[in-house]
Amino acid sequence: MASTSDIKNGLCINFNHDLFSVVEFLHVKPGKGPAFVRTKIKSLTTGKVLDHTFPSGHKIDIVRIENRNYQYLYNEGTLYHFMNTESYEQVFIDKALINAPQFLKEGDMVNIMFHADEERALSAEIPQYAEFEITYTEPGIKGDTATNAMKPATIETGAEIRVPLFINVGDRVKINTASGEYSERVKA
Repeated sequence: MASTSDIKNGLCINFNHDLFSVVEFLHVKPGKGPAFVRTKIKSLTTGKVLDHTFPSGHKIDIVRIENRNYQYLYNEGTLYHFMNTESYEQVFIDKALINAPQFLKEGDMVNIMFHADEERALSAEIPQYAEFEITYTEPGIKGDTATNAMKPATIETGAEIRVPLFINVGDRVKINTASGEYSERVKA
């Protein structure tokens, strides 16, 4: 077991029967009283961020986490199938563990975080920016561009986003997958 002196940003620990990642920490040595470590920790299962203070020298349970790249194959209901491109091993991940499943295309590479000791998938992160083809959108009306007007559009995965009026069916656009917002039009 490790102690609070081993705490660093990004460290994963087992705390209160849940897995947490250390977002930030501060070792405090007040003039009067014992030292302590003030931390901000994020739950890997719920995403909730907590502030917690550990007394100096407190024992913590470090969890080994591995990040591996997998290729998205297909989904069956809420189960998404991924394949390791080196060993061809397949992993099935629940939709709730993926940060933006509506933007997954067949063949996309995804970074999956595993609990190394239990070989259990904890989360799947798709790249922050991805390119998609517009499959449906209403045509823009000429002269309707005085402001930053946006219109709904459907991309090749079936997800609906908002794009500027000049975007047409067949255009390729870059999307921020974290927020689902249009970023730019991709030149052919």
